[in-house]
Amino acid sequence: MSEVKVNKISPRTNCGTTQLGDAGDTITVTGDLKSNSLKSASGSTITLGQSGDTIQLGCGASQTGFGRTGTVDWDTTAKTSAFTAVSGNGYFVNTTSGAITVTLPASPSAGDIVAVADYAGTAATNNITIARNGSNIEGGTGDATIYENRDAITLVYVDGTQGWVPVNNNEKSGILPPAYVAATGGTITCCGDYKIHTFTGPGTFTVTDAGNVAGSNSVDYLVLAGGGGGGGGHGAGGGAGGYRESSGAASGCYSTSPLGACVSALPVTAQGYPITVGGGGTAGGGYVHSVPSRGGNGNNSVFSTITSTAGGGAGGYNVPGGGGPGRGLDGGSGGGGVGQVTSCGGSGNTPPVSPPQGNNGGASSTPGGAGGGGAGVVGNSPPGNGVGGAGGNGVSTSITGSSVARGGGGGGGAETGPNPAYVGGAGGTGGGGAGVANVPCGTSGGNGTANTGGGGGGGTGGGSPGGPPFGGTGGSGIVVIRYKYQ
Repeated sequence: MSEVKVNKISPRTNCGTTQLGDAGDTITVTGDLKSNSLKSASGSTITLGQSGDTIQLGCGASQTGFGRTGTVDWDTTAKTSAFTAVSGNGYFVNTTSGAITVTLPASPSAGDIVAVADYAGTAATNNITIARNGSNIEGGTGDATIYENRDAITLVYVDGTQGWVPVNNNEKSGILPPAYVAATGGTITCCGDYKIHTFTGPGTFTVTDAGNVAGSNSVDYLVLAGGGGGGGGHGAGGGAGGYRESSGAASGCYSTSPLGACVSALPVTAQGYPITVGGGGTAGGGYVHSVPSRGGNGNNSVFSTITSTAGGGAGGYNVPGGGGPGRGLDGGSGGGGVGQVTSCGGSGNTPPVSPPQGNNGGASSTPGGAGGGGAGVVGNSPPGNGVGGAGGNGVSTSITGSSVARGGGGGGGAETGPNPAYVGGAGGTGGGGAGVANVPCGTSGGNGTANTGGGGGGGTGGGSPGGPPFGGTGGSGIVVIRYKYQ
């Protein structure tokens, strides 16, 4: 084999081209190599250097086809809105004002490289979504998410099978394919990509897969307690059951009540969550003093850390100066009061939570009963002597897929007598029972509607010891849980 030893190979013209070999040749270059332009003939192979050699391309030349070194050129102007990344660049992404989507390059080639870093340490609150733009990420067909504060990651496009693969990231791996909550229990319905579990009685919400932040790992909820019973003996209306719900941001941004504003969804883990659905309160009896005339409180509803308090029972017939039975009871919403002396309504949002779970019951100083408090509005005092006050209105939510009003207070009952002006108060929208008008003694007020937490309506009096109840019973509560499942 012949050997040629030279110190330098140069083209004839400055910055010209030097060709080594012909088609099919294999050329190995060892030692130091300095060249302005270096190429092989079609089909030949050039091996540049051995371990410890230096390869230098001179005269302003640039290399192609040797692959990147695994680094990027960082753009130090932080991105504050969605954008499409360019191969070879690294980006600081500022999610202080909200989540941002970074779209990977379209139709990438092997060796393309992109890096993304959380600029302000806010990715845990406002995630950075890495949209795959038609290519796989780690062999999957879902977008990826950076969800840890101060996380940074470098992605290299490998091939059509694995697509973009992370090659370097912080100590916390923040990119992952999405996983979603899976659960059983209650009556299950679907609304697009969301599942809804409705409990109208006791049960267990069993989470079999807790998901992750890239898919879903929290649930929205409505927890509504049982309403209070209506009072007897031209009694007042019962208070609505405590009403608590989340904002809906985690599961489709459906329409919620004002009580759900800014309330976070609940994170879940793989376990069973016992569900309690509160029943409605008992109805008050007649005005005969040995028969309890005040309506009973409803019962609490519970899911996870959320307890909604029972609606307060309504005041019943109260003789002048008698005090006790005319006052409404405290609860999620308070029961209305009634009396020929001033009787206060019960206090709502008891015990207090934020946002409040209900409102106060109305007060009365006439033989007509006041309305019970509703989830959205306080109960109304009687508008005239012997006339029942209207129950406070409830609120509406679309957590089940359509708008439904719940949490109405019961209407107050009217004085018994021939006066046609003695009319009962209307029940509050959302299941409150109506108060009774001037009808013969012993007529009962309207019951709160089942599974709305509505308060019972006030009765019109009459009866005897041990006789039938003359207020209306409170409506039972409900628990609804909603989450993204795909």
